[in-house]
Amino acid sequence: MKIKNISKVILFSLALPLSLSSCNDWLNLLPDNEQVTEDYWQSKEDVENVVASGYYYMRSFVPTAIKWGELRGADFYNAGTGEASKMQDFDMLPTNSLCKYATVYQIISMANSVLKYAPEVQAKDNTYYKSMMQSHLCEAYFQRAWAYSILVKNYKEVPLIVDAYVNDDAEMNLPKASESMIIAQIKADVEAAIATGAAKGTYEVDWQTKGRATKWALYALMADICLWNHDYDECIAYANRILEASDAIRPAFITDMNSWYEIFYPGLSNESIFELYWDYNTEGSNNNFSSLFPELGLTMIGGCNLTESVKEKMIQETGNVLANHSDLTLDQRVGRMYLASYISNSASWNGTQFNCGNSLAIWKYRGTDVVDMNTVRTHMDANFILYRVADIMLMKAEALVMKGQSSWKAAVEMLNQIRNRAGLPDFVDANDQDAINALDQYTLLSEVLDQREMEFLGEAHRWYDILRLARYDANFAPEGTVEANTGESYETYKTSGFGDNVFAYKNKAIELITTYNQTTSPMQLQSVLQNSWAWYLPLPESDITTNSNLKQNPYYE
Repeated sequence: MKIKNISKVILFSLALPLSLSSCNDWLNLLPDNEQVTEDYWQSKEDVENVVASGYYYMRSFVPTAIKWGELRGADFYNAGTGEASKMQDFDMLPTNSLCKYATVYQIISMANSVLKYAPEVQAKDNTYYKSMMQSHLCEAYFQRAWAYSILVKNYKEVPLIVDAYVNDDAEMNLPKASESMIIAQIKADVEAAIATGAAKGTYEVDWQTKGRATKWALYALMADICLWNHDYDECIAYANRILEASDAIRPAFITDMNSWYEIFYPGLSNESIFELYWDYNTEGSNNNFSSLFPELGLTMIGGCNLTESVKEKMIQETGNVLANHSDLTLDQRVGRMYLASYISNSASWNGTQFNCGNSLAIWKYRGTDVVDMNTVRTHMDANFILYRVADIMLMKAEALVMKGQSSWKAAVEMLNQIRNRAGLPDFVDANDQDAINALDQYTLLSEVLDQREMEFLGEAHRWYDILRLARYDANFAPEGTVEANTGESYETYKTSGFGDNVFAYKNKAIELITTYNQTTSPMQLQSVLQNSWAWYLPLPESDITTNSNLKQNPYYE
């Protein structure tokens, strides 16, 4: 049976011929939907075009990535009654357009084709040097691995496609692969890229150092998927490749809290590891974030509005920063207060308490300055950051927490760096071993997640942080998985939980969602989320219908 809908997903698109010598070349790259055959692959420019198409599809996916990563995490809500509202209330159906993964598989398709054909081009084009070809392979490995990391976090099990789609005669009636298989493929891709020795630390063009995959991006992705899979030592080792690097040009944590906003404007900061890049001045188009994040004081139907719970947290943190820095006034906003703008005539600070009502909005994608709330971007072309050093630090801290008490001092040191940069005091004195010994695992893990929540608000991390928390239960793995059918073991991602309750982590995660979700009843959410498959998205109904080997996630059957 020839696939119909998945063929749309993995259909190989011909990129417009470009020299790709400038930012504008990359940002204007648009596939024209013509199928590519083996005859296409003749020169290094052909390979470069398709690598660029992978980034094009990554950028195209960003609005969905934000909804996937935020709406279920209860920091944002959709004010309408449409499909996004169904996602945030865990009331998804397989017909919901937000469960479609076509764009993600287009990224994979681009990568698969580069991996297949770039070596053949290198044999044809004597100007396509091996080092250049291997560098392209590294980028393709990163694109494919990142795409599968998104799929495995959202669906758990999906078809695993690692071969290039060549022509319409291909039979690809593929079943789901297990989570274990997908994670193994992600790791294999990253390891293969690193093994080439060709992964760059920098590019000749400044924006590409942050906007194209580097060895730092590969390390970050590997740390990410290892933490997801509970491979704590491996997560820490890859995090350290970034945090302990000695390269002259390397990503580095910005320690000055007054420089925090530079991560978002002008962007491409030293802290950045990988970000998807827009520039209105060269490409003439926006990222459309204005349709996702409302302006100050407004509620947007169809957008991502701040929930009352996260507003309260932002207000509380602002007060804590002001209390910790007696030299600051309300107008001298620092640290993560830059997440939001406050309407000056309604905000107040009496020396002990900060209040700004509901006049809060995500500012990191809108503003050009943090002193004047009226300095809004002329064009909505903020970059979207996939990985930055603060993320790696908190990944490492979480892995250290889960390794056990002997690692908690190092975790606290990492947490204190994040807090201090935000203008907050130490969580615990890292030199006070008695204070560290008095902590319990969940308290320390909660602090990691709290810092991640504030640090990455609106950056599509929150839902995965909560799901990762739930997955720390020994019995979280749902029944009816591909592993269960093949006899594969879950031992690689089981933990012992904490206390006497084997569902303690899952219960804490459900508590977070039910407490802060403001669009459906806690009782409804508690009922749904007891089934661990409900934490994942349904596979698209159109693909289930056309592929007899593709089985729906059990909760949605």
